[in-house]
Amino acid sequence: MTHHHQHAPGEPRTMSARARRITLWTLVPAVLLTALGMFLLWPRDAPRATEGEGPARAFGQIVTMTPEACPEVPEGETPMTDCGSVTVRLDDGSVITTEMPGGPGAPEVEAGDDVVLLALNNEDGTIEYSIADHQRSTQLWLLGAAFALAVVAFGRWRGVTALGGLAVTFAILLFFIVPAILDGRSPVAVAVVGAAAIMLIVLYLTHGFSLTTTIAVAGTLASLAITAVLAAVATAAVHLTGVADETSNYLTITQGDVNMQGLLLAGIVIGSLGVLDDVTVTQSATVTELAVANPGYGFRQLYGAATRIGRAHIASVINTIVLAYAGASLPLMLLFAAGNTPVSELLTSQLISQELVRSAVGTIGLVAAVPITTALAALLASRAAGGKRAAVGERAGAGDPGPAGDAVPAEGGGRRPPEEDRWAAFADRD
Repeated sequence: MTHHHQHAPGEPRTMSARARRITLWTLVPAVLLTALGMFLLWPRDAPRATEGEGPARAFGQIVTMTPEACPEVPEGETPMTDCGSVTVRLDDGSVITTEMPGGPGAPEVEAGDDVVLLALNNEDGTIEYSIADHQRSTQLWLLGAAFALAVVAFGRWRGVTALGGLAVTFAILLFFIVPAILDGRSPVAVAVVGAAAIMLIVLYLTHGFSLTTTIAVAGTLASLAITAVLAAVATAAVHLTGVADETSNYLTITQGDVNMQGLLLAGIVIGSLGVLDDVTVTQSATVTELAVANPGYGFRQLYGAATRIGRAHIASVINTIVLAYAGASLPLMLLFAAGNTPVSELLTSQLISQELVRSAVGTIGLVAAVPITTALAALLASRAAGGKRAAVGERAGAGDPGPAGDAVPAEGGGRRPPEEDRWAAFADRD
């Protein structure tokens, strides 16, 4: 019995020889240039971790708590809220007693909590302990396991490849991008090369080796280049230094060789990549499905229909980007608001200006990704459809019905392309 397999929209299809050639012509140069960039920028002297001068850490579990009344404080000072002693059993089996943590930002603890303690060496040789934070490793592992199970349960094999892509992203960030920047390499060059490596591996790993993915890769590369150039121009025009908070200030003191303005540009490029690949893959897949559903569509019809979908996608993504940056800056905005800082001064401050530049440049890069990716996908799809229609027309004119099942009679003579027949069968089945 003959078995006919039909591909539903969104399923991977076998690549034609022409599609394979286009994929290789795009992929091979991109891979070679990225590999060359990583070789030239790879950190030669890996930064060594230095022993800090701070106190050692110990781990334990709270056994009992003995609250006490807090002493009075002078008027105008913040009163203490948590006072008393805490008994902690350390991991080595010893039991110690220390003060209950208090003050702004101090952890709120209860009996049974696993905590991190700082061990302070006194001049008389004794060790004094103080509770610094909660232990969170178990909870984070459980959350990570739930995240992985949810992704695999919904995405199945695609979810597994997505988790593999996430592992690749972290590996490139931790073993190439961060060490290379600490080694004195140009942060912008490292970010562009690292982002290209992440994109090439993750997109093909997650979405498969296909022409649709290749078009998304080309669109992402072009949009990344535009984003990097715009970020450099905007940062210079707004006179941003990249030093705007305590973290960046501390980094300039401890790692003086790092170009902080370049680090800001690198952050914009890497941050844009996460949304760019979403937009480019969506646009490329949209054009592919439109071409299969409507084989008669030419370049203009495919481009127009996919662009309308892209506009709706961009409208929601822009709001996502702005809200993400606003959420990260919310504590600072509250601090400015509490101090009655004028809005003009708030928006033009170094830290808020950085977030505004990130949002604006990232959005422009996303907007550029839609027409670039859509035009590439529509051009290739329309040419492929035109070539197939011409081949079918030649067979019909010569009286050759073609292989069985490849074409069916259409109204007005000639034969209908096989793509229409497959799509009609799929639609009829539903």
